[in-house]
Amino acid sequence: MPSTQHPRVQIRVRVIPGASRNQIMGVVDGAYKIKIAAQPVKGKANKALKEFIAKILGVRKSDVQISTGENARIKTVLIEGIDDKSVARILSKT
Repeated sequence: MPSTQHPRVQIRVRVIPGASRNQIMGVVDGAYKIKIAAQPVKGKANKALKEFIAKILGVRKSDVQISTGENARIKTVLIEGIDDKSVARILSKT
């Protein structure tokens, strides 16, 4: 019987809020280092992070969720509708 589960992946990110623009800086200590222009006030940086990741990966904003680290710079992000190989390939090119 074929699996009906949709692909999903978790990634670790280190967020640097208040940057001049949204940008992926590479991987440091197993986490994607991502600069976000929004300030960490009232969830603005988290919202911007989810929107940025969704745009880069070509998934819906609702498919990107912060599963841990809501109030920390190191976060675990759950992404639905894409597999880990695709995520690694896309994020390494940006």
